[in-house]
Amino acid sequence: MIKINAKAISVNKAYRGRRYATNDLKDFKMEILWQLPKMKIPDGKLEVKYIFGCSSKGSDGDNLIKAFQDCLSEFYNFNDNKIYKWIVEKVDVQKGNEFIKFEIKQYEK
Repeated sequence: MIKINAKAISVNKAYRGRRYATNDLKDFKMEILWQLPKMKIPDGKLEVKYIFGCSSKGSDGDNLIKAFQDCLSEFYNFNDNKIYKWIVEKVDVQKGNEFIKFEIKQYEK
């Protein structure tokens, strides 16, 4: 599993109106993209696992997915409509210790 030391942002912070990127999203992408390792994404249907280390207990796990997933699909050049299974976990951490872990693999039913 790959770990990114960054605080995930919500969809509300990432986009405004009809999906216009905010400055928060641009900053988030800059923080994330340099930490992503090179890897090959499997062909066909995909399964992803996300673990979000959150300092705010009010964060919704499903709300944290979209901005991060958009970064992954942009960096690794795949269409996120190929994802057929999501496994999402939220972990409480101290402020300043936020992280995102992820794994992308071929979906096998």
